[in-house]
Amino acid sequence: MTTKKATLIGLTAIMLWSTMVGLIRGVSEGLGPTGGAAAIFSLSGVLLIFTVGFPDIRRFPKGYLIGGCLLFASYEICLALSLGLAGSRQQAIQVGMVNYLWPSLTILFAIFFSGQKASWLIIPGLMLALTGVCWVLGGDDGLNIAEIISNISSRPVSYLLAFIGAFIWATYCTVTHKYARGYNGITLFVLMTAAILWVDYFIFPQPEMTFSTPVIIKLLSAALTLGLAYAAWNIGILHGNVTAMAVGSYFTPVLSSALAAVLLSTPLSFSFWQGAIMVCTGSLLCWLATRRR
Repeated sequence: MTTKKATLIGLTAIMLWSTMVGLIRGVSEGLGPTGGAAAIFSLSGVLLIFTVGFPDIRRFPKGYLIGGCLLFASYEICLALSLGLAGSRQQAIQVGMVNYLWPSLTILFAIFFSGQKASWLIIPGLMLALTGVCWVLGGDDGLNIAEIISNISSRPVSYLLAFIGAFIWATYCTVTHKYARGYNGITLFVLMTAAILWVDYFIFPQPEMTFSTPVIIKLLSAALTLGLAYAAWNIGILHGNVTAMAVGSYFTPVLSSALAAVLLSTPLSFSFWQGAIMVCTGSLLCWLATRRR
């Protein structure tokens, strides 16, 4: 497979991912944060078995097999639970924006761990992305410190999981590109994530699953979207241009927020969109820092 084709396939994942905040939140409202995520990943894993296939793990580099699986499962659990535990639909979209710090962090990690050269623009890029997230959390007044503290303190676990998840996913992208040696373990990783979530579901008290037609539709849509998106993304980071894919992902915050607002019937303020654009612009500055060099 050529680098150009692999990159284009990877970029389709961005369009698919942009629906996930709204879909995961919608499923969690009926099946609970843990149960909903477990159901999504179970169905996605089955889909990947028939589309990507189950990998021959005996041939995998052991470091990537263990590290990649742990990073992937940790990230997905952090993201799903952060969205499910949010206090409202609007807060879930805010939490999703915190997660979108990962494109900037991916560039930063490439500098530290892969020898990527960069200019001084990396600093204002990271600062602008972080400011954009704070702007979103500030509500209608923008960078309102009191409102930011109030939002975070209302659901600290939700915001913390999203923030940690951004670092984990940036690490996963770096590790996969550097150590996977062309092997694709996405099917195994998704199934392992589902298994961990089901163990958690049956061990700890959980809200009752309530199936309804809208929840089932969102569940099937989320499973299909997730399976196809990760299959496409892993092809991209294994064989494509990771920097080009990162550039495409920089526009995900705006697209994802727009789709989530539609799926969850939740209007977003002008201040929110200002913050989302800051996150996108900060990520682009991080990319330009590598291009200028």
